[in-house]
Amino acid sequence: MRENHQTIYLDNAASTRLDPRVLEKMTPYFLDSYAVATSEFAYSMGIEAREALESARTELAGYLHAQPGEFVFTSDPTESTNLAILGLVRGTHGPRRRLVTSRIEDFPVLNTFKYLESEGFPVTYLPVDSNGFVDRERLRQAVSEETLLVSIQHANQEIGTLQPIGEFAAISKAQGAFFHTDATHTFRRVPLDMTALPVDLATVASHTLHGPRGIAGLFLREGTPLKKILQGGFQERNLRPGTENVPGAVGFARAAQLMTEEENEEIRHLRDRLQDELLRRVSHSILNGDRTQRVPQNANISFRYVEGESITLQLDFRGIAVSTGSACFSKSLEASHVMLGIGGDHERAHGSIRFTLSRFTTAEQIETTIGAVAEVVENLRRISPLGKDQGER
Repeated sequence: MRENHQTIYLDNAASTRLDPRVLEKMTPYFLDSYAVATSEFAYSMGIEAREALESARTELAGYLHAQPGEFVFTSDPTESTNLAILGLVRGTHGPRRRLVTSRIEDFPVLNTFKYLESEGFPVTYLPVDSNGFVDRERLRQAVSEETLLVSIQHANQEIGTLQPIGEFAAISKAQGAFFHTDATHTFRRVPLDMTALPVDLATVASHTLHGPRGIAGLFLREGTPLKKILQGGFQERNLRPGTENVPGAVGFARAAQLMTEEENEEIRHLRDRLQDELLRRVSHSILNGDRTQRVPQNANISFRYVEGESITLQLDFRGIAVSTGSACFSKSLEASHVMLGIGGDHERAHGSIRFTLSRFTTAEQIETTIGAVAEVVENLRRISPLGKDQGER
């Protein structure tokens, strides 16, 4: 299946196009079995909805090598992350209060930790190297018997760098701390086996997998103390009250099922072509993030002597959609905290473009994008005061 719209959409880290096969699976739960997923002793339509919800839960948990009871449905990754962090803090009692994270986490983690910091919880924000990696020794020094929770993302939302979360989780567990990871951009893209990884909590998403928006999940290892952060009914093991999104859950499971290693390898091949050709054809360009230890769908490149906002606007005129950083930065003129975190200056940050591919991306679209970006950057540098003396720098 290929993109059938005129736009070449390369902002799939923000959200992906819903796969028609996912919509087909969801449709009966909008039009036929549309009842609330009520208890088994109620009417048949409610039982059908409950069975569909639990079947989706079992399938999604299976991709994590987890038990169905260890998977909680939420409305989106932000809620999953808030439930993981705030729920753990409220569900534990004792002397442990310190929280540890990295400086380049996505906002659901960073802003939740900042909120807890304002409530008196000490927080350590670990620096990263030029490729976005957290240093193991710095983490080992930061985690102690006072640490309650460590949260380090599996892959960065902007530069795509993959962290060795298995090692980080082991370091945390050795000190008795819980470990959470944001796997929004890696679930079904990179293997996640919770029987092998000592991870306690993991955020996973549907909208990055050609699934529906409005549904996400939280892996919660059995025995991890968690208290709900919303008040209401007793749904989702009394952890997430509210009417269950049955069509969303069914669509999430179908989207996860459709994602294959072969597809991810094809996307990786197209991504490599894109980034290698841009780095070759466009002078003064820099790859952001590690070249190999990154999610297959992500390429992030900074083009010196030109503003990323200008590049995105010019590409949009040509029918190509990209972003200047994470989805949360698209309406902000502030320099990306991720780009600054890996040692980039404001010029490098503002000149960065994130390209994220999907199953609907074609080889022809990649070639079109390569030519368009090279031409746009050249034209912008020609008229930019920053670009006039680029050859002298």
